Amino acid sequence: MDAPRVQSGGRGKHAPECAPRPGVAGSAGPQPSSLTSSWLSTQPRNRVGCQFFAWFLGGSSRRRNMALVGSRVELEADEDIFEDALETISMSPHSDMATSSFHFASCDTKRASRQLGSSDVSSSSSTRVDLKSGLEECAVALNLFLSNKFTDALELLRPGAKESMYHALGYSTIVVLQAVMTFEQQDIQKGISAMKDALQTCQKYRKKCTVVESFSSLLSRGSLEQLSEEEMHAEICYAECLLQKAALTFVQDENMINFIKGGLKIRTSYQIYKECLSILHVMQKNKLEQEFFYEFEGGVKLGTGAFNLMLSLLPARIIRLLEFIGFSGNRELGLLQLREGASGRSMRSPLCCLTILAFHTYISLILGTGEVNVVEAESLLAPFLQQFPNGSLMLFYHARIELLKGNIEEAQEIFRKCISVQEEWKQFHHLCYWELMWIYVFQQNWMQAYYYSDLLCKESKWSKATYVFLKAAILSMLPEEDVVATNENVVTLFRQVDGLKQRIAGKSLPTEKFAVRKARRYSPSLPAPVKLILPALEMMYVWNGFSIVSKRKDLSENLLVTVEMAEAALQNETFSDYSVDDECLVKLLKGCCLKNLQRPLQAELCFNHVVESEKLLKYDHYLVPFTLFELAFLYKSQGEIDKAIKVLETARNNYKDYSLESRLHFRIQAALHLWKKPSSD
Repeated sequence: MDAPRVQSGGRGKHAPECAPRPGVAGSAGPQPSSLTSSWLSTQPRNRVGCQFFAWFLGGSSRRRNMALVGSRVELEADEDIFEDALETISMSPHSDMATSSFHFASCDTKRASRQLGSSDVSSSSSTRVDLKSGLEECAVALNLFLSNKFTDALELLRPGAKESMYHALGYSTIVVLQAVMTFEQQDIQKGISAMKDALQTCQKYRKKCTVVESFSSLLSRGSLEQLSEEEMHAEICYAECLLQKAALTFVQDENMINFIKGGLKIRTSYQIYKECLSILHVMQKNKLEQEFFYEFEGGVKLGTGAFNLMLSLLPARIIRLLEFIGFSGNRELGLLQLREGASGRSMRSPLCCLTILAFHTYISLILGTGEVNVVEAESLLAPFLQQFPNGSLMLFYHARIELLKGNIEEAQEIFRKCISVQEEWKQFHHLCYWELMWIYVFQQNWMQAYYYSDLLCKESKWSKATYVFLKAAILSMLPEEDVVATNENVVTLFRQVDGLKQRIAGKSLPTEKFAVRKARRYSPSLPAPVKLILPALEMMYVWNGFSIVSKRKDLSENLLVTVEMAEAALQNETFSDYSVDDECLVKLLKGCCLKNLQRPLQAELCFNHVVESEKLLKYDHYLVPFTLFELAFLYKSQGEIDKAIKVLETARNNYKDYSLESRLHFRIQAALHLWKKPSSD
């Protein structure tokens, strides 16, 4: 959006991308990297993308033209008009076209008068808090939060949340984080309300534009007005608030209107960050001084880094669509920006660090190849772990790193410590329960794994269907007499799964859909339940647990024994509709164990058996493309990169409409990004 009024969309033909803007106060800093400059040069001055969104949001040719101009005021007014119109249509589905047109027009007048500042009463009547005070108190609150003093942090920020942009951002962020972690509808509504208030507070500090200024930008692109230091910080805070509100909009309910509104907010936030990055580079180039430059820089690094990193993870077909409408992501740039932000002295440095840690310890494992940069994760975490030795978040990531290194017993102890250091937010306990459950699955300590799965079922609302399925799957691994001792009924638990699934942004969760499909073998409509084979190990595979177990030969050998016992048991059972599917699942799991034990020829035989059985599968069609993924990694480990890439592309292009398809496409994208790197970059 504005540049430096944070403008969205195209510039004039002859306007440079980062033209010097005299009069902007700044401080000396390093020159922008060639990687960053390259990314900026490819960013959407995409006329087609802008026209598409202008038409999507539009209504009148006037709004389309103004969207192309890229004035922040017109763009945001258009988005508000569109959202209001959607709400009006959703409340009055039977209204005729004339009525709908009236609502568009009335919203246009209302929004324009408010956004263009003709009746901006609130900004003049409210008390304003200076930037220094806001930054200082927000930094203190962040330290309190990272030290487990969550209520203290909230109470420190609450009084100033209506007057200070940083108080508003900090307070609403904590409320939103609590909403996301509890998944309670009441907390989600509270988070949305807090974020709306925060956006209003940030808006008071943003650059105000008049109608004359908006039209003058049509005539002269080279003499854009400058943002003050306070207005620059307001843009960053506003963009962060928009992103968080979008996240809550997606989980609020399954309404398609909320899905669209969330997308609009993400788009606006993306444009603000992109333009703020341009401003940052101008300030660095001209070596201008600004009192709180490092805080503005930290906000830009966090936002642009996170956007680039997350967008780069998406499957190729989604990336192509997003590039058409103006989005793009560069993983190397994203990590670079976050590293620079983490090493800086802004209050957002811990947040940049935590974002990279999430990428290395979670995203790379679940949505990537499982090849984790543990060394960087350790070095990034070390100073923050020293500063916050009992901070729940820091301890949690410390435990994750130990787990990824194969130090499972050490990880167990740290997760337990993470639970014991605070009682204020039980949600952190749930994260640790999840991890401890999987650790005991890796060790095949089924009773302890059941204990933590049961705690999750009782206390966490994140995904009841997944938790109940996992509890039933773990109990399925126990002898019958041990199951009886728990007072649980495995068949009853499996039958509960379907009724517990939920929808987010109008979509069912992929892991819940997977659990529902697997649990159908226990459906009351069947003459008798058809027992699942190794369901806990299958879910362990789905969550890429074999990558963690590969660090421990003893655990891999024990798992292989369990899989081979199930393989032998299958041969003695009567043939049924599920026999081929069960046999192929066992071969996939066996192949993964053999791969971890450096027995590639035997592993390849197992994987090939699954691929050759493709036409005989009746239910678990996901097994073939996932097996091809494992086969590709086997070839890559033997130095056959071209063969591995060919197999990956076969898995990506030749299969569709199977369980967890998106998850596999994420992993394929990550692998291709790494393996094609020498030739493509």
